[in-house]
Amino acid sequence: MSPYLIICPGIHEPQLTQDFLASLELSSPWTEKVLIFPAQDYPAYSAIHILEFLQRHIGLVKTPIVLISFSAGVVGAIAAAWGWQLLGGNIQALIAIDGWGVPLYGNFPIHRISHDYFTHWSSALLGAGEDSFYASPPIGHLDLWRSPGQCQGWWVQVPRGEQPSQRTYITAAEFMIQLLAR
Repeated sequence: MSPYLIICPGIHEPQLTQDFLASLELSSPWTEKVLIFPAQDYPAYSAIHILEFLQRHIGLVKTPIVLISFSAGVVGAIAAAWGWQLLGGNIQALIAIDGWGVPLYGNFPIHRISHDYFTHWSSALLGAGEDSFYASPPIGHLDLWRSPGQCQGWWVQVPRGEQPSQRTYITAAEFMIQLLAR
């Protein structure tokens, strides 16, 4: 069963989220199972509203999900992920984009994407997660969400086994597509 892709935007104009999705250029099966939490109608940081949204639109808790969250949406997404698991759900991954200051821990893969190195470094103090990405050169906070395909930076791969960490220069969109391909 292919997972649903749940988009948890921050506090901004809904058009930026449409631009984000267009920039990702998702291919099937993702294009058929994308749900966007309506942050224009509910608080982006509200895990309870995100959980209600998931239950209303997916229903079956056993359905696997991947969450991509941005800014204030990271707060709601991480707590909703924990809640979804407590209900028996399957979280395949959480991708947190510019969730600065949000502790990110869980027993599912967590990946951070940051608009600059300082945000990347300082956010890792609250849970580095697995592979991560930071923009280099730095990019504006909203520009990262609006245009991840135009955001160049470093994919930092977590060491596996005896191998040291590695860095690869790609776009934020390419990084996310690589994560979704896993």
